[in-house]
Amino acid sequence: MNPYLLLAAAVVAETIGTSALQASQQFSRFWPSALVVVAYGIAFYLLGLTLRSIPVGIAYALWSGFGILCIALIGLIVFGQRLDWPALVGMALIVAGIAVIQLFSATSTH
Repeated sequence: MNPYLLLAAAVVAETIGTSALQASQQFSRFWPSALVVVAYGIAFYLLGLTLRSIPVGIAYALWSGFGILCIALIGLIVFGQRLDWPALVGMALIVAGIAVIQLFSATSTH
């Protein structure tokens, strides 16, 4: 399977886990807490599979960067958490860093 599809699935699982972490209310609610454990387990398993083809630094940069963006969107849409301009600029810099790695780094797998 394409390692980037596996990585995208890992990001989705991590996003679900982090959203459930917020919904668990500091692990005081059972089902969201259980979802945290399952989703993170899946996320790390899929991330591990990507490491067969993608260097760990690149895979983790992509996984965490896209996870940050996804969680920021979920935070806004589901939890009503707005971000200020410095936070948005910081996220844009993360996306720019990912783009530089993917477009110009010889370390990245294309």
